[in-house]
Amino acid sequence: MTTRIVGKKKLNILRAQHLSQISWLVHGFSTRSGGFSRAYGKGDLNLGFTKDDSSATVERNRAAFLQELIAVTRRRGSSKTATSQWPLMTLRQIHSDVIHRVVSPPNAPLFGDGLITASPGLLLAIQTADCLPVILVDPRHRAVGVFHAGWRGTVKRIVEKGVGEMYRHFGTRPRDLKAAIGPGIQGCCYEVGEEVRTQFESQFAYGASLFREIKESDPVREKYPLLFLTARAPGHSELPKKIFLDLVEANRRQLIATGVPRTNIEASPHCTNCHAEFLFSYRAEKGKTGRMMGVAGIWG
Repeated sequence: MTTRIVGKKKLNILRAQHLSQISWLVHGFSTRSGGFSRAYGKGDLNLGFTKDDSSATVERNRAAFLQELIAVTRRRGSSKTATSQWPLMTLRQIHSDVIHRVVSPPNAPLFGDGLITASPGLLLAIQTADCLPVILVDPRHRAVGVFHAGWRGTVKRIVEKGVGEMYRHFGTRPRDLKAAIGPGIQGCCYEVGEEVRTQFESQFAYGASLFREIKESDPVREKYPLLFLTARAPGHSELPKKIFLDLVEANRRQLIATGVPRTNIEASPHCTNCHAEFLFSYRAEKGKTGRMMGVAGIWG
């Protein structure tokens, strides 16, 4: 991502290098810095209507985020219509593979985890706090998509289906697509259960390669092994293994499988769980946290 994470006081938008070169594209990934929320920490940019934060504060945060998004885009050299007048399109996210094509603001809330459009003047947004926000851009047909990819959406092939939906509606060719995977929990921290690994292995031939195991260590067991003798062979109870999922690689592999060139996929190196002081993390903050956004739109 082109913009590095800076201090808590400055509103910080992360942008993908290869997407920044597309003149008609507005895009960015928010962080938690530079906002007005106090529910999770002073000066947080919470962009989600959570139970702990006030709606007025969230609206104020969203306005500040959009204003900075405009400023970043203008600094890039665009002089088109201000995005402050564009509707912000969001979803009631349900960890699904449901994708909506939008051409105008809907009359009722949309439930799902993906949005696609070729209509200028709309800002498509996905909210995250550990799950991955994924942006797909078709420079040839001027179309964009945003997707919410947690482990459930990933195992249901949300980004793979997103490529298919963009082909169906806009004629998008996978080899033309450019993809950006925003900040999310990385393989270093994303501990999951055996049932998650089983689901991935049942869906993907490469499923096993997305996981790594670490055997738990216990200094007391190592020093006094006789204390932990059991009647079971080989005589000692085994410590459970920790299983970690590389969610970024899982989504990268799906995109490559559809025909998106590896060189067209850019992923943020920032782990939400490792950097909870700069990024919202549901896991690091034990469920009480705000929401970031991945946003994409088309200039008129």
